[in-house]
Amino acid sequence: MLTTHVEPAAGELATTETNVRAYAWVVFALTVGLLLSDYMSRQVLNAVFPLLKLTWGLSDTRLGSLSSVVALMVGVLTFPLSVLADRWGRVKSIVLMAAMWSLATLGCALSSSYGQMLLARAFVGIGEAAYGSVGIAVVLSIFPVRLRATITGAFMAGGAFGSVLGMAFGGAVAAHLGWRAAFGAMAAMGIVLVVIYRVVVTEKRIAPLQPASLNRDAQGQGMCPSLRTLMKGLFSTRSVLCAYVGSGVHLLVPAAVWSWMPSFLNRYYGMATGKAAVTAALFVLVTGVGMVVCGNLADRYSKHVGERKWSIAIAYCLLCFTLLAIGLRVPVGMAQLVLIGAGMFFCAGAAGPSGAMVANLTPPSIHASAFATLTLSNNLLGLAPAAVLTGFVADRIGLLGALQLVPFAPLVAAGVFLIGKRNYAVDLARVNTLREEAAR
Repeated sequence: MLTTHVEPAAGELATTETNVRAYAWVVFALTVGLLLSDYMSRQVLNAVFPLLKLTWGLSDTRLGSLSSVVALMVGVLTFPLSVLADRWGRVKSIVLMAAMWSLATLGCALSSSYGQMLLARAFVGIGEAAYGSVGIAVVLSIFPVRLRATITGAFMAGGAFGSVLGMAFGGAVAAHLGWRAAFGAMAAMGIVLVVIYRVVVTEKRIAPLQPASLNRDAQGQGMCPSLRTLMKGLFSTRSVLCAYVGSGVHLLVPAAVWSWMPSFLNRYYGMATGKAAVTAALFVLVTGVGMVVCGNLADRYSKHVGERKWSIAIAYCLLCFTLLAIGLRVPVGMAQLVLIGAGMFFCAGAAGPSGAMVANLTPPSIHASAFATLTLSNNLLGLAPAAVLTGFVADRIGLLGALQLVPFAPLVAAGVFLIGKRNYAVDLARVNTLREEAAR
């Protein structure tokens, strides 16, 4: 029986069961585990920035490019590879991608020059390109609609926790065994997880957890829509466009701070490489906890009024702007670190709500492609330019001056989310109508 709350109808991806099967949590844990490996491979680089700068005499711009090239490859390739994954099989695609980024990370350990490292990092990005979108599509397909923002926020927080492990563990290994060993350790972990995932998770085993409508789509043409139908489903409303853009812009903050916090602590607080990496990892941990908490709060306070997710996303962006704008302008010391930490708690808080909006406003059969579009926006508008632009500006006005400009990104994102909120009710009704007509 339908209730007055119509939001689930737009994305009938999830079952209405009140209980979630144990195997669904196993799949979630392993998929997040690979996401941890993904970001460990990606972020270990930031922990060894000072060592690479010393070894090869690199400028901040070149250091930043080693980080940004990964996000660039993800941004460029996420959509086509996600569309292929929808056709070839999401689970098989996940295994292939994870194997590629793990081997590419091993290539980073063997690099003997900046050029070789840049190439290896590019292949890390190619391997990671569609993982986020395909992984979240698999996870959302086996959980109830009522948990969307929570699951999305928790899944995406895996990137933050992986970054914590990559920075802290990678920094510790580098301090004792050198930066090559740090990359090697990340590669070994990824390969082990790939083998476990391949054995435990299969398309056949997750099929019973998915709603009947999605399985019918998979057996028919639903999973292989025409390009015109796909584009219509992905960009049908103004509010879904705002969800894509707002999410991408607001993630410029964690991308910039995660990349440069070890260097910031090394230069302005005089911390050694290992200590700076571990301390920076704490800020990343705060971001991850914030993503989980913020996503859960968004679900709780918008349970009966889906439009509230937009207001909550706006609030997170404004809190991030205020706290970081102040924190990066106070003198070096504990007060500055506390304010930066508080800002980082909210800096990716809108990820859960924006991901839930994308799921609500797009058909379930193209959710991998929809989240690929979200990933594309996240990378091209936020994750890819953040590190290299910050490094470029830092070469001219100093790292602190560059970081002081970063908090304006969530202010822009808040404006975009406000536009989405104003159009959401009408757009959701339109999507529901189109779905009902297509079902007849």
